[in-house]
Amino acid sequence: MRPNKIKQIWAEGKCATMGWLSIGHGITAEVMARQGFDSLCIDMQHGTAELSDVLPMLQAVSQTDTVPFVRVAWNEPQTIMKALDLGAYGIIVPLVNNAEEAAKAVAACRYPPVGFRSNGPVRAVHYGGADYVANANGEVIVMAMIETKEGIANLDAICATPGLDAVYIGPADLSFALGLAPRGDNPDPLHMATCDKIREAAHKHGIKCVMHCSGATFAGGAVKRGFDMVMVTSDLSCMVAGVKAELAELKAKSA
Repeated sequence: MRPNKIKQIWAEGKCATMGWLSIGHGITAEVMARQGFDSLCIDMQHGTAELSDVLPMLQAVSQTDTVPFVRVAWNEPQTIMKALDLGAYGIIVPLVNNAEEAAKAVAACRYPPVGFRSNGPVRAVHYGGADYVANANGEVIVMAMIETKEGIANLDAICATPGLDAVYIGPADLSFALGLAPRGDNPDPLHMATCDKIREAAHKHGIKCVMHCSGATFAGGAVKRGFDMVMVTSDLSCMVAGVKAELAELKAKSA
């Protein structure tokens, strides 16, 4: 089976990078995949991608060695299994509140006897290899997002969930949980301390911790703080920033 490059990076004690696909289209996925990210995540929760968009986006990403992830909209086994059958090598599950929900997410990503994933990797076997079913349990990554009051309260139990590979910090919803205004790259001391608490709990239980960032400056700080993966930027935010920069320069040059 095709090895999961993210697991290889983690085995070497390094921090992996992730880009974000908010736009549900193959061309954006392909362009982002060629920029050098270790992984890319198709966002089905808040992005524009629907399940029908996931297949062509995965096909676009898999032209490169970038590892394809999917953030599902909810902890629904049928959607998780479908994304994996289409070739996702990692699943991010939002709003995980307790160990039971984390275990449900893990089980949907694992074939029996470890979990209850149904056998039918219609595209994954062509992407991953003929021995996909025999080895997928050891290569597919499953992450639980910690971003609610209940999730913080049950942090240790979630991190101790057998088979969970990582916890993923959603900074805006975590801000809500802490009584703060939602934002990415939140420098508030309480938010920073909570993120560090989540990272420490993950490492205590032998799993990884991922920080969702809005730009390279904050992401660089997260790397130095010991996070195992940083989401650096998205297709949509880069497009907006690029357009704004060009228009501002045009106005300045033509004034």
